[in-house]
Amino acid sequence: MPVDALYRDDFQLMTVDAVVTAIHEDGGIELDRTCLYAASGGQPGDTGYIERTDGTRIALGQTRHGPAKDIIIHMPLEGEPQPIVGESLRLHLDWDRRHRLMRMHTACHLLSVVCQYPITGAAVGEEESRVDFDMTDTIDKDEVTARLMELVEQDHPVYVQWITDEELAANPGIVKSKNVRPPIGLGRVSLVCIGENSSVDSQPCGGTHVARTSEVGAIHIAKIEKKGKENRRFRIRFGEAATEA
Repeated sequence: MPVDALYRDDFQLMTVDAVVTAIHEDGGIELDRTCLYAASGGQPGDTGYIERTDGTRIALGQTRHGPAKDIIIHMPLEGEPQPIVGESLRLHLDWDRRHRLMRMHTACHLLSVVCQYPITGAAVGEEESRVDFDMTDTIDKDEVTARLMELVEQDHPVYVQWITDEELAANPGIVKSKNVRPPIGLGRVSLVCIGENSSVDSQPCGGTHVARTSEVGAIHIAKIEKKGKENRRFRIRFGEAATEA
């Protein structure tokens, strides 16, 4: 059944009380509400644990979508106990991991501001992320890093605005991704905006992000790889380039 995905409106929510609505044959758990992000758009699903009323815990692996985007499945790790349908429990997010992914995902958005080419692929990771661009130009990774860090240090606000599916369809130019379409079908689409009045950037995205660019911290472009005649892969890592082994 459809879930109330609370993370779509509150990226900082770490704990929520919920009720089990379904148990799948593979042990996957559906809840009536969740604060755990389901894997989508290159961002991994959240992990965490379920706390039962008797205090026992059920450790969770990555959260994923079901057959439709309004179904979210929380996958217990192997050997964990199983709740029952109708059981009330408390869901806890692994915040440290999520926050690293939020920082990385926001960094990917900043990279798309610095490199204004169509995006052909992306993957967000805890230590490294990649963004692929449809481009043939030669560009210096240190120059890109410097421009990225300017945006980080300018401490721009990062926030979400909502538009309807119809508004998105009427403005296809706001989509930067060449191959992956933004999440639609729920009646509304989130725009991740950077800067006052979206002065730095605005693009459809269903992922989670930090509240200000300064929260991203030190990042750098570790590599720029040629992946075909018209494709360049940028690898983003935390820390300063000088610390690269």
